[in-house]
Amino acid sequence: MAHTIRWGIMATGWIADMFVRDLLIDPKTRDASDIAHKVVAVASSSAKDRADQFISAAGIPSPCAAYGSYEALVADPNVDVVYVATPHSHHYQNVRLALEASKHVLCEKAFTVNAAQAKILCEIAQQKNLFLMEAVWTRYFPLSVQVRQLIQKGEIGEVLRVISDTSFGDDVEEKWGTTHRMVNPDLAGGSLLDLGIYSLTWVFQTLYHTLPREQRKPPTVTSQITPYHLTDADEATTMLLSFPTSTPSNGAHPHISQGVAMTSIRVSTDPDEKGTSGPPIRIQGTKGEIQVFGRAFRPTSYRIIPKKGGGEVRDVECSFPGDGHGMYWEADEVARCLRDQKRESEGLPWEESIVIMEVMDEVRRQGGMTYPQKIESTEYPLHL
Repeated sequence: MAHTIRWGIMATGWIADMFVRDLLIDPKTRDASDIAHKVVAVASSSAKDRADQFISAAGIPSPCAAYGSYEALVADPNVDVVYVATPHSHHYQNVRLALEASKHVLCEKAFTVNAAQAKILCEIAQQKNLFLMEAVWTRYFPLSVQVRQLIQKGEIGEVLRVISDTSFGDDVEEKWGTTHRMVNPDLAGGSLLDLGIYSLTWVFQTLYHTLPREQRKPPTVTSQITPYHLTDADEATTMLLSFPTSTPSNGAHPHISQGVAMTSIRVSTDPDEKGTSGPPIRIQGTKGEIQVFGRAFRPTSYRIIPKKGGGEVRDVECSFPGDGHGMYWEADEVARCLRDQKRESEGLPWEESIVIMEVMDEVRRQGGMTYPQKIESTEYPLHL
């Protein structure tokens, strides 16, 4: 018998729509017969009508409640877990609202605006015995799982460097101006929190997460920020992360490993959008390299290139069953964690989310980039 999870959806934007459409795809299409998902409530912060329109447009089956406030959503007794799909500037307030109402939470990335907020949310989840997870969907792709396993098996030897890029190459002024969430400081806009989190995801899941938990050590950070000239957001950020350990062996004389994480909204990882520019992620070890292809947040294939004389190059394609976007895999992880009464996911533990937020805090400190005090605040409740 499949274990069914009842979801409440907080916000009605495009990311919420994408997530819900994936939830509605039959789990059997991806060989997941042990869990099931139901969307039982949707909330807009401004009007019940918007929630009704969202339910209709996404084709959510009845019964599904529509609410015109987030307070009403978290009060619904039929909701097991709340998916928080608001801008990251609002995550701390919104997640805390759900936790204080004793709801489990899956929160979109970036987890919060700063590490102080993330720590408090994790402490509350711990105290109230609630599940909490940052929705870094890419980590739960079979492709990501396979790459991590290859590293742990020593497929490319000791991994010493990872290069990762997540860049869009948009005409920023024409497309976004100053008010769009991507460049609006009031919404913690900029390339770092929105796109850079994916570059950091690849660095962390390959150089940090592949080690046993007791051996994981935070990196030192050197970074450079290019500010967007019309607002106080960043349009490009480059980070050099130096980890005091290497993976997988971390032997008697462990090497230092380096991650280069890049992000930009003005130049593109893939200018012609045909993959001509090569892999956005290169994972380099002493016995070869793994290259990951497609967008860093939704890669579609990888290539294993052994060192000369070490064997044949191998290409592995990774499909998205049911014509889904790939968000269902993180939802399946949530369902299994709730079924098994886990409070955090092994795929992205609280500690790791906090360390990544600390890295982004340090990057902003080095670049002199701050957000408005009200969205950096840990005060609660606070009207934003």
